[in-house]
Amino acid sequence: MVFKRRNRRSVLQVLRELFWPRGGWARAATYVSHRLRRLPDDPHRIARGVFAGVFVSFTPLFGFHWFLAALIAWASRGNILAALLATFAGNPLTTPLVAWSSVELGHWILGYPAGISLREIGDAFGYAGAELWANAKAVFTADITHWYRLGNFIRTIFLPYLVGGIIPGLVVSLGFYYVTIPIVHGYQKLREVKLKERIERVRAAKARSEAERAMQRKVDQT
Repeated sequence: MVFKRRNRRSVLQVLRELFWPRGGWARAATYVSHRLRRLPDDPHRIARGVFAGVFVSFTPLFGFHWFLAALIAWASRGNILAALLATFAGNPLTTPLVAWSSVELGHWILGYPAGISLREIGDAFGYAGAELWANAKAVFTADITHWYRLGNFIRTIFLPYLVGGIIPGLVVSLGFYYVTIPIVHGYQKLREVKLKERIERVRAAKARSEAERAMQRKVDQT
């Protein structure tokens, strides 16, 4: 196959690159920024897509970020590809800070006790996932389902994360929205100018070539 990898990556390599790409996160961010600028669409539509992608990155709905970003972009008439690219804002470097600050803010808004640590948040996600998987397997076995950890997780972690992520998510995504418009507009104008210059050079070269051929014909006739 044309697009098949010559050397297949191992499972450990795939997992490692999820947390640290081969080129580093700076290179990955540069690539995403470059792709966003080059999207052939109206700057406002691209900015609405970026808003959607960044905003959903502040939610605890992991595994559904792409779907939600595309849905919000579609509903707001934004660029769906820009929304998918902008979910890069939620990466292993930023998500821990977003999770901790959102849960803390959510606890304050809901009147829950504050002071939860990032490790406790990570452990809660792990325990909830393990319990959900165990209960899913229990449907096909004689095991008894247990929902205590999952219920406690939703009340103390998931709901505060969801509520607390709304305000910082709106602030950050609006910032990205207003920054994206002039950047994309300027890049598109620059590309337009360069394209016009390229066309003018081609036309000038063609005109010179025709003039030289005409002059050569005159010389041949004499």
